[in-house]
Amino acid sequence: MGGTGDFGLALARRLAEAGEEVVIGSRDAGRAAEKAAEAGAAAGAANEDAVRGVDLVVLATKADAALPTAASLADAIGETPVLSVASELRFSKQGVFPTDEARSIAERTQDLLRGPVAAGLHSLAAASLAAGPARGDALVCGDDGEAKRLALELAANVVSGRALDAGPLASARALEGLTAVIVNLNKRYKGHAGVSVTGLP
Repeated sequence: MGGTGDFGLALARRLAEAGEEVVIGSRDAGRAAEKAAEAGAAAGAANEDAVRGVDLVVLATKADAALPTAASLADAIGETPVLSVASELRFSKQGVFPTDEARSIAERTQDLLRGPVAAGLHSLAAASLAAGPARGDALVCGDDGEAKRLALELAANVVSGRALDAGPLASARALEGLTAVIVNLNKRYKGHAGVSVTGLP
């Protein structure tokens, strides 16, 4: 798992508490080791080392770094499944908007990697995860069954509700856009909004 930012660290804490073996990656191996100790993760390493030999890579960077990071790690990641959690947003006086890009970050990440990409966790905020399992459900999408299964298993460990299969990777366009809706809700109502899906068995 990569990412020493707020979301990546909060996610690492929840997964470590759930008994998962988490490796935190960073461009700086020393920083990764320091943050791993803080989060209770198994280890910290330079990104290229952190993504090797794992079951699932979580690309937990800020949106503007997601594609460059994926491109730089493509050889190290190889065929390993990747979970993309980034959302590209536009901030304005009127509110927060989804990107104008026609394709999601997850789809563009898939273009850069040999292994399958799933997308998910876009309705979860770092602040919500930092306090414990996030309230509500987590939505995951992808085209590869095994990548999606791994992502759903991960998601189930970090929410109070369910991890739900939201369809093909193209659905990441909607999931990433959902982040803008949630940020607007949080700003308007000064809370930590999540998503709970009703009407399912």
